[in-house]
Amino acid sequence: METRESTESSPGKHLVTSEELISEGKWVKFEKTTYMDPTGKTRTWETVKLTTRKGKSADAVSVIPVLQRTLHHECVILVKQFRPPMGSYCLEFPAGFIEDGESPEAAALRELEEETGYKGEVAECSPAVCMDPGLSNCTTHVVTVTINGDDAGNVRPKPKP
Repeated sequence: METRESTESSPGKHLVTSEELISEGKWVKFEKTTYMDPTGKTRTWETVKLTTRKGKSADAVSVIPVLQRTLHHECVILVKQFRPPMGSYCLEFPAGFIEDGESPEAAALRELEEETGYKGEVAECSPAVCMDPGLSNCTTHVVTVTINGDDAGNVRPKPKP
């Protein structure tokens, strides 16, 4: 087991004092985080951390794909995926990890095409945000992508296997 100790000290603030590795897999590791609260009381927290982080601005992207077609209302595209932790299928935005050397925008366009078959253009990219900071250190860029539904390549898209 790996333990990381912190030497920083600051009265009146929360302070992580150690992180003990409990288990590690291919994508995530499970740690017991010990910290001191502002009153000086020592507390523990169970934490999931990604093993894939390599100093990037964020670990992943979540894509909000907006399908635009002439004479139709705009639609937001969701994907249906089986999620083992839930034991069922979930409707969610296309998403995935940012690969080494890849920009969040490029990752968003790649994930959108892989998961839906649609090709689009980036309209907006958020700063890195924490989606579930009470459990994980995973950070994500939320990227809005517009899809020209009138383009021949977007009429009958097929996800990439």
